[in-house]
Amino acid sequence: MKKYGLLTGAMCLPLLFACSENNSVSEKTQANTAAHNEVARESVDNAGLKGLTQSDIASGVDYHSFSNPNEIRVTHLNLDLTANFDTKQLVGYAELQVERASPQFNELVLDTRALDISEVTAQGKPVPFTLGEKDEDLGTALTITLPEGVNTVKVAYATSAEASGVQWLTPAQTAGKEHPFLFTQAQAVHARSFIPLQDSPQVRVTYNATIKTPESLLAVMSASNDPDTPRDGEYEFTMPQPIPSYLIALAIGDLQFKAMGERTGVYAEPALLESAAKEFEDTEAMLEVTEKTYGPYQWDRYDLLILPPSFPFGGMENPRLSFITPTVIAGDKSLVSLIAHELAHSWSGNTVTNATWRDLWLNEGFTTYLTYRIMEMIYGNDRFKKEAVLGYQDLQNDVAALEAHDEILAIDLRGRNPDDVFSNIPYEKGALFLREIEHKIGRENFDAFLMQYFQDFAFKSITTDTFIAYLEDTLLAQYPDKLDAKRINTWIFEPGIPQNAPKPESDAFVNIDKTRAAWLKGSVKAVDIDTTNWTVHEWLYFLNNMPTALSAQQLEKLDTAFALTSTQNNEIAHSWLMIAVANKYEPAYDRLYDYLVSIGRNKLVKPLYRELSKTPDGKAFAKRAFEEAKLGYHPLTVKANEGYVH
Repeated sequence: MKKYGLLTGAMCLPLLFACSENNSVSEKTQANTAAHNEVARESVDNAGLKGLTQSDIASGVDYHSFSNPNEIRVTHLNLDLTANFDTKQLVGYAELQVERASPQFNELVLDTRALDISEVTAQGKPVPFTLGEKDEDLGTALTITLPEGVNTVKVAYATSAEASGVQWLTPAQTAGKEHPFLFTQAQAVHARSFIPLQDSPQVRVTYNATIKTPESLLAVMSASNDPDTPRDGEYEFTMPQPIPSYLIALAIGDLQFKAMGERTGVYAEPALLESAAKEFEDTEAMLEVTEKTYGPYQWDRYDLLILPPSFPFGGMENPRLSFITPTVIAGDKSLVSLIAHELAHSWSGNTVTNATWRDLWLNEGFTTYLTYRIMEMIYGNDRFKKEAVLGYQDLQNDVAALEAHDEILAIDLRGRNPDDVFSNIPYEKGALFLREIEHKIGRENFDAFLMQYFQDFAFKSITTDTFIAYLEDTLLAQYPDKLDAKRINTWIFEPGIPQNAPKPESDAFVNIDKTRAAWLKGSVKAVDIDTTNWTVHEWLYFLNNMPTALSAQQLEKLDTAFALTSTQNNEIAHSWLMIAVANKYEPAYDRLYDYLVSIGRNKLVKPLYRELSKTPDGKAFAKRAFEEAKLGYHPLTVKANEGYVH
C-alpha cells in the first residue's frame, strides 16, 4: 500500500501537533518543531481549499477529516459487529471512549461515510446527534452532543453494501469456491465507511472487538489473533497498542493457519496455504535482522493473511496481520520484497506514523528504504542492487508522468482525494532521500539514527516539520560538514529528483543492456539468448527498457522463445502485456483479457487500462474487460479505472 503532531493519549493544546510525550525528544526539537509549524488554532473547514499555495498549508492539520481531536479525542474503541453476507452489511455498534481537552467541550465530531446511524447513546440514554452534508471524498461529519462529565458514547449503526472500505466476495470469487469472503481496506480514509470514528492518522486508539460470523468462517483482525480459536461464529480481539484508524482491519473467510516461525505464520484459504507458507518462509529471518538493526519488534506476533486476487494493493501493513495479495506467490521467492516492505512498516508507519496524508512519505519513504536494507541482509548485495535500479526506474517514470506539484514529498493534498497521494514519489523518492543521508554520514551512523528515531517517536504520529526539526537537533548538528539544511529542503519541498542524487547501478543489468541491444540490432536471435540464470529482476529490466515501438515479428520471436504471454509470474506478465498493448500484439490479447478480469491489484491493472484507453479499439477492449471484472474488483480499483473506459 506505498512509504509529525506527537500524539497518543494525552493532550497538548492548543497546538496538538508539536508536543511529545517522550522525554528523550529534546526541548530543542520541540522548539524547532514549533518554529517550523504554522498550525491552525481553529477547526479547519474541509471545503473551499482548492487553489491555495504551499505556504498556506497548516502543518499537522488534517484536511481530510471532519473530526475535532483538539477538543475531544477518541482514545479507545469497543466494536461489536455482525457480518451479514446476505445483505452485505456489518451491523452492530461502536463504543468510543474519549478525553476532553477541557470540560467545556461537549461536541464530539466523527467521520462517517454512508453509515446508517440508528441510535447514539451515553450511559444507556439517547443523546442528540446530527449528520452533516455529504462530501464526495470525505463522507459525512457525525456530530454528537455529550452530556457533561460523560466520556463514553455508543453509536449503533450498519454499513452500506457499497462501503468503500469493505469488499464482499461471493464463493465464486475465492480460491476455494465454496464460502464467501469479506475484507476491509481502510487506508487512506475508508475506515469511516465501516466504523464511525475520528478517521485521521494523528488520532491513535486502542481497541477491542467482538465479531460474529457464519460458523463455517473464521474472522481475523489487525489485533491479537489466536490460530487455535474454535470456529463457533464469535471471535474476540484486542489491540493494546494505540494505532491510527487506517490500520484497523477485518477479514472473514474459510481461513486456515500455518506457522512459519516462532512469531510468524500465514492465514490463507486452504488451496493457497502451503504455497504461501513456502513462499514466505523467510519472514521470521526478516523479522530478526530488522530487530537487530532497528530495534525491538513491538507488536508481539507478525502474521500474514493471503487475500483473494481482488485485493487492490500488493499489501497492507495492518499491525500483527499484514494483508497480502496472492499475485506475489511466484514459486521462487522473487517477489517477496513485498513481505519485507509490509514487515518494515512495523517500525516506520505503524510505530512512527504520518500525522496527515501530506506526510505519507514519512511512512512509505522510510519503509521503502528499510525494505531495500532487509532484502540486502537476507538475499545479498546483488539482489539489493537490482531491486534498487528497478525502483529508481519506477521513480523516473513517475517523475516524467506527474505534474510538478505531485513530485513533492510534502505534497499539497487540500481539496483532493487523499488516495491521490499514492505514487512512487513518497515511496522511491523518499527512500532515495534517506539513502543520500546514509551515503553522506555512513551506514552505521544512519542505522543508529534510525533506531533512536523509532524509539523517540514510538506510537506517535508526526509531521514533516517535526521530522525536519528532529534532523536539525540530531544529524545536522552532528554532521554540519556533511549535511546541509538547504539540500534537505530541496528533497522535501521541491519537485523532481535533486541533482547528484544517488543513482543505483547493477553490474548484472549491464549485461542485460548488451543482450537487449544485440537482439534489437539483429546480431543475436531471441532463441539464442541464454536466460538460464535470469531472475525476475533481469526479465523486468530486459522488458521494461525495450523501445516503445517493436514490430509484430520481433514480438512474435520474443514470445516464441520465452513464452511470455503464458508466463505465470504476474510482474513479468504485466511488463509483457504493457508492451503488447503499446504495439497492438493481438496474440497476447486473450491473456490480457484474462489478466484484467482475474486480478484486482491496482498497480498491475491500472497501467494496462490507461494504455488501452489511448486508442478507440483499445478503449472498447478495456471496457469489455472492465464490465466483466468490476463486480469482482474492490471499490478502490473500480474508482481508479472507470475513467479509462467511460
